[in-house]
Amino acid sequence: MQQRISIRDLQPEAYKAMFGLENYLNSTGIDKKLKELIKVRASQINGCAYCIQLHAADARKAGETEQRIYALSAWWETPIFTEQEKVVLAMTDEITRISEKGLTEQTYKAAKKIFNDNNIAQIIMQISIINTWNRIAVATHMFHPPTE
Repeated sequence: MQQRISIRDLQPEAYKAMFGLENYLNSTGIDKKLKELIKVRASQINGCAYCIQLHAADARKAGETEQRIYALSAWWETPIFTEQEKVVLAMTDEITRISEKGLTEQTYKAAKKIFNDNNIAQIIMQISIINTWNRIAVATHMFHPPTE
């Protein structure tokens, strides 16, 4: 598969704005490993190989285990994720598949039990930005060369 266009080269100001949001999200109190789980999971749903590879590597660097990265595609079937992580992964699934049922009331209420409103807003923004990156990468056929 060959890359179609480079939005980074053609629209540098758009990339600058996207990285501005990324920089903000990097400054929030959401745990780095949790952020990477969001990124890998949304990328799995969206079929973005570039982002899966990139964020699985970042998750490993943040201390995430291979077992948990592999289990993300069926996170609800395993006890290796905490309740907090399961709520965030449910949010990731539902927001990424927004046209199916949106963020359900059940998942939102579960999030409200664990997170404050600012954290929920930050999580929603984290999910939103990776979905945007996924759409850019898939639409342009971005390719991530193997690192091993």
